[in-house]
Amino acid sequence: MRGIDFLDYENLIPELVLALGLALTIGNGLAWWKHKKGEAPKGVEGARYRPGRVAFLSLVGLLLTLWGAVTLFGAG
Repeated sequence: MRGIDFLDYENLIPELVLALGLALTIGNGLAWWKHKKGEAPKGVEGARYRPGRVAFLSLVGLLLTLWGAVTLFGAG
């Protein structure tokens, strides 16, 4: 039986990769969704929607999410 580690250094990097991937995926998904609804960012002048950038960063986010999840949950 394994004790509870406060800082589990073995899983720290995969957890950070998973968190970064989820943040990229959710953030860019929200930007795409708001653009589809016709909303612009509040408090930002001259902001423009870049579909190529959103697609690329969403893909990177999905890859990082998959990599982190497989590393944490798949190899057990």
